[in-house]
Amino acid sequence: MVSSAERGVNFESDLTRRAALSRPDNLSWYAIQIRSKLGTVASATLRGKGYEEFLPLYRSRRRWSDRIKELDLPLFPGYLFCRFNVSDRLMPILTTPGVIGIIGAGKTPVPVFEEEIEAIRAILRSGLAAQPYPFLRAGSKVYIEGGPLAGVEGIVTDTDKVYRLIVSVSLLQRSVAVEIDREWARPIADGMGPRAVPLSERTRPLARAG
Repeated sequence: MVSSAERGVNFESDLTRRAALSRPDNLSWYAIQIRSKLGTVASATLRGKGYEEFLPLYRSRRRWSDRIKELDLPLFPGYLFCRFNVSDRLMPILTTPGVIGIIGAGKTPVPVFEEEIEAIRAILRSGLAAQPYPFLRAGSKVYIEGGPLAGVEGIVTDTDKVYRLIVSVSLLQRSVAVEIDREWARPIADGMGPRAVPLSERTRPLARAG
């Protein structure tokens, strides 16, 4: 269990890191709250306006009375991600069909850590079956050394004899899970949140030994 003191330190650390991301010269990722049924419309419209957007989807099988249908559903229902300079005019984003608002503190948008976005992208690129998962802050941290997720860091769970890698978007308090082979992972030291390790780092010996 995480103590209140530890939560306070983590919260202050998050605020410091997010403040650095919000510098006027930075293009940072932000979470956009959207109307769930208009996610693809909002995503396409933002792209058409020249923004880099990211609407993570996963494939789900739904059973009907006479058939099974595969659907693409949002990994983070009610949200998509968009990269922009917070010092620019935000009206083009806020007037996009389907957009409710930008997640932040009061009227100030709060950025999402880029390493969290990259970890989600790595999971989607891997082709492994991903799904939404209850937010998980604490747990055994691992570095994925093998398989299609090589280079990703996250938290693992081992329930019902299923080994899952959990990566989270801390700002939204939402997580994503994907089943992995136990042999792909090795433990790492505490103090690092889930992230996708850049290729340049993967080629160097890691100081964090299990």
